[in-house]
Amino acid sequence: MTERIDHTLRGRWTPTTAQLPPHALRWLRQRTGLAEVRTPARTPAVPASALSDTAHTALDAVVGPGFVRVDRDSRLGRAGGLSYVDILEQRGDGALAVPDAVVLPGSPEQVVEVLRTCAEHDVAVVPFGGGTSVVGGVAALRGDKAAVIALDLARLDRLVSVDPVSRIAVLQAGLPAPEAEKLLAPHGFTLGHVPQSYERATIGGFAATRSAGQASAGYGRFEDLVEGVRLAAPVGEWRLGAAPASAAGPDLKQLVIGSEGAFGVITEVSLRVRPRPVVERYEGFAVDGWARGSDVVRALAQRRVLADVTRLSDVDETEVSLSLAGGWKTAALKTYLRARGLARPCLLVLGWHGASEDEVRRKRRETVRGLRLVPLGRPLGEAWRHGRFNGPRQRDALMEVGVCVETLETATHWSRVSELRAVVREALRDALGDCVVMCHISHAYETGASLYFTVLTARSVADPIGQWQVAKAAASEAIAGLGTISHHHAVGRDHAPYLETEIGALGLDVLASVKRTLDPTGVLNPGKLLPSGLASRT
Repeated sequence: MTERIDHTLRGRWTPTTAQLPPHALRWLRQRTGLAEVRTPARTPAVPASALSDTAHTALDAVVGPGFVRVDRDSRLGRAGGLSYVDILEQRGDGALAVPDAVVLPGSPEQVVEVLRTCAEHDVAVVPFGGGTSVVGGVAALRGDKAAVIALDLARLDRLVSVDPVSRIAVLQAGLPAPEAEKLLAPHGFTLGHVPQSYERATIGGFAATRSAGQASAGYGRFEDLVEGVRLAAPVGEWRLGAAPASAAGPDLKQLVIGSEGAFGVITEVSLRVRPRPVVERYEGFAVDGWARGSDVVRALAQRRVLADVTRLSDVDETEVSLSLAGGWKTAALKTYLRARGLARPCLLVLGWHGASEDEVRRKRRETVRGLRLVPLGRPLGEAWRHGRFNGPRQRDALMEVGVCVETLETATHWSRVSELRAVVREALRDALGDCVVMCHISHAYETGASLYFTVLTARSVADPIGQWQVAKAAASEAIAGLGTISHHHAVGRDHAPYLETEIGALGLDVLASVKRTLDPTGVLNPGKLLPSGLASRT
């Protein structure tokens, strides 16, 4: 069970590490050449704070005594996100970028004043929510500034208002997702937004990165839920979202959603809420082969009968899931699949939410009608639901025994889905050698789908960080031109070099122009979203 740590003290949630059973370790050693060597973490170096006394005093005056922190634990707790490279650096490999201070504002008004103060004192600002970025989005980079702070929004944790008639809730940006659901529950509402980062991520982080939840087919991506935003910038405050729809020029709200703290700091979000479901039903199915499985998901999307949760694992991911689970039930399932003629089974998980059993049964019938799926039952679907946040816990356990384990994602149109999957798999295998590359369709649309890859290989002893960086670069190069560089992980630092391929040089200039207007001195999240140096180019 994940426990919450006081964000004002440490800045992150700490999950319980899932232990790997012996059969899982044996399987990993057989498939990846993993050595029987454990790699314990080392204590990373934390340099002295470079925040000047005058800047410290000025920030103290804005947020109050005790909310500007330069102690080692506070700074280390906000050093980086949750990517594989981040965790390696936090475990003592490589050079960890540590903020010079942690500042905890208590109101949206204080956020504006903090940004003005930092601009005046030449201090970079990295907005920090749950710290779940896996693309370098919260790395404590200072750019050309004298110092860098982590602006922790943990104190902005209120449900501001609920309009039950319009079904709109206003939430502060630092509110963790589970807490948001607890606050909405007495009003009978839910956001329905449940990405794998759910246990740690915050409302502001969801908006800043264009998050997509596991039930986005039913509830929408996070940008679909946003009715309005309140943004703090060094030049002042900006509020957007006056009506459910508007023809008053381009939708400037969309400039803020996905801006990753480079244009300003989101302090409040007005969100569309839905009645809480009374019934949730998850089931497992199997199809024979990736081509057949992707055709099934495409048919569901184009018939507009996707389940609220629709997830297709490829052959490799299905094999890994069954092999790591082990036990007689898994052996029996494999026998059952062979008996049903599935030579290359792919697991399909479908989940439906509704106000009653009758509604859920109706939605299920509409989804599976005419597809000739091999049913695997509700226990398998429920097992997925109960274990859907296990990825980070299992990754910690895998890293303890020397496994390089990381994910990446993309999206493209249906006509190129299989091609994109093939070239990314090839790029990763060429870069890593003996490895396991798994893929699943995580989100589906009428015109295309998202592909989510997970990679397992034995970690390099000589250069563990470089090992993955080479592989990630190869995969990113393979994606460029075929799909988006990010479907829901955002751009951050890692994807910034590939953004021009997607939006063009003119698109980069447009974004840089917006940044210069809102952040004239360039203090906001240096090195993220835009390639380094572009924002300051005249």
